[in-house]
Amino acid sequence: MLKTSLLSIMLLCFGATIAQHLEPFEITDEWLSKIERIAPAAPRIKDVDKKKLLVFSKATGFDHWIIPHNNAMLKILARKSKAFEIHIGYDIENFEPESLKKYDAVILNNSNPSGPDRDLFADLLKQNTTLSSNAILQRAAQYEKNLMDYVAKGGGLMILHGAITVQNNSEEFSKMTGGSFDYHPKQQEMHVKEVDSDHPLVQAFAGNGFTHVDEPYFFKNAYFDYNFRPLLYIEVDKLEGVRKEPESDIIYVSWIKKYGKGRVFYSSPSHNAQSMSHPELLQFFLDGLQYVVGDLEVDDSPMNINK
Repeated sequence: MLKTSLLSIMLLCFGATIAQHLEPFEITDEWLSKIERIAPAAPRIKDVDKKKLLVFSKATGFDHWIIPHNNAMLKILARKSKAFEIHIGYDIENFEPESLKKYDAVILNNSNPSGPDRDLFADLLKQNTTLSSNAILQRAAQYEKNLMDYVAKGGGLMILHGAITVQNNSEEFSKMTGGSFDYHPKQQEMHVKEVDSDHPLVQAFAGNGFTHVDEPYFFKNAYFDYNFRPLLYIEVDKLEGVRKEPESDIIYVSWIKKYGKGRVFYSSPSHNAQSMSHPELLQFFLDGLQYVVGDLEVDDSPMNINK
């Protein structure tokens, strides 16, 4: 009986610790110093020209509290690596062709649109114009095409966590990104594993993956074409709260792919800034940045996956 009581107390304490770790927190000098300290000292590929990155960080739907933390983290990676110049954007004008030409890659930082339409460009236009509904839909479709053309002509695209929903109901956009968001169970601890531990983009994890608390994303649309090179996965049978019969016993939560002459990198990790305490995750992001701008050449051909 005593052993059972002690075990119950330990489990409750563990659960409380997990919950505490999930609490949003403000960016402090102490946190910035920590990220500065554990961030990679140098890029994997050295002696490269400095690349310009647009980090689009405007959400019109669910506002992830990690957005400003990602901005700060990316600035630190850029400064320490000396490989990038970061520009933070919030306005739809950033997706005009003349603006996009200024950048070597675009990073969509949890720029979630509102539901059920889940059309970021339409949302941004509604907030900033007095156009008619039909005109907004036409202009939004043009902005979507602008971004897709930019990538197809050689631009890089990095998508962080919830930004996979940017144009969530667009089949063509889904084909570019590798998939669309379906749903996620509750936040929970999960062990993220490498698909191929020898792939250069996951070398940071040294074959061990990493464990953190996050939202386990499930995907739909183009995702099931598996027209990407998967990098990280989680096991479905280890998850709580799965709502429907899954298509597979694993979920790929990060991948890369070619789109025309451009390169796309998606990382579902992470929903919480606490995950940045993993130095290997910071290295993973830096390697992903070097991939999308074309400095880090890796095998990005679709892997043959048993469906």
